[in-house]
Amino acid sequence: MAKQPDSTSAGGLEIARLEAKDIDHAIKTIQLAFADDPFAGWIYDRSKFSPKRNHASLTIRMKWGMRNGHIYVAHTPEKRCAGIAMWVGPKPLSQKQTWDDWWQDWALWFRQLGMNARFGRGGLKVDRYYLWKQCQANMQSEVWTNPEGYWFCNILTIHPECQGKGIGKALMKVVFDQADTERVPCYLESSKFEPNVKIYEKMGFRFVKDIKCDDGEAACTLFSMIRDAPGQDAEDAEDVGKDAEDVAA
Repeated sequence: MAKQPDSTSAGGLEIARLEAKDIDHAIKTIQLAFADDPFAGWIYDRSKFSPKRNHASLTIRMKWGMRNGHIYVAHTPEKRCAGIAMWVGPKPLSQKQTWDDWWQDWALWFRQLGMNARFGRGGLKVDRYYLWKQCQANMQSEVWTNPEGYWFCNILTIHPECQGKGIGKALMKVVFDQADTERVPCYLESSKFEPNVKIYEKMGFRFVKDIKCDDGEAACTLFSMIRDAPGQDAEDAEDVGKDAEDVAA
């Protein structure tokens, strides 16, 4: 896997890897951008929501992501961490969990356990959280067909004051360039059909499937999208043609 750049800049916009000094700024942007998100409204009891607990949870995940993932932030002359993109790199679908992966997962779990002991659940609806994780796993097992895996963007968010300025596209391009070089597709899920699906389509994604997380009281729909690797569409068409020839034969 090619090494990604630590930072790029153009026209006053700097895209850089997340550093420890950026975490508080990044969390503020995430909390503001997700204030009216359907998924956040479904998985949290807003009357009991704790910004402190949420800050602690996001801090743990960002520190995990700095070691195990790929987190990029966008700085503008006016605002630090005007946007954040959090990615997990591709792994072959047949690859079993390594000991390091196993240890990192457990370390993350224990840190979250300590956080819960200190702050409580902060309005998190635990049953819905596990329902979401199961729905997500089911959807990915159905639509993830590339043997080499996918670049998975699990968060892309832009500060409300900085939206509509091309920051999201610039953030995504860092990984798009590497994914295209590696010929590996990208994947994401959104809890908003409008306007997110159209925005992501402009970035080269295509809508694949939606899945409803429904606990009998309320539901949240996730929309999965894939950005194919260069030449993948042509290869798929060629495979379809070969299948047709086989049927005709």
